[in-house]
Amino acid sequence: MIVRIWHGWTVPANADVYQELLNSTIAPGIMARSIPGLTRLDVLRQETGDEVEFITMMQFDDWSAVEAFA
Repeated sequence: MIVRIWHGWTVPANADVYQELLNSTIAPGIMARSIPGLTRLDVLRQETGDEVEFITMMQFDDWSAVEAFA
């Protein structure tokens, strides 16, 4: 198993819109590509004072699945 982790940050005023974009467009669009070996995509959110961090975690079966994604 290979996990690809991506981090992004925004200000609290933009966080809800950013999360909606990740959950309604970006993540479903990636999963709709039906990449063999891409088994999971999670979107996480953490508020840390003056910014909000987003983390996406994509789980792949093997390196060929990562190459197909890229």
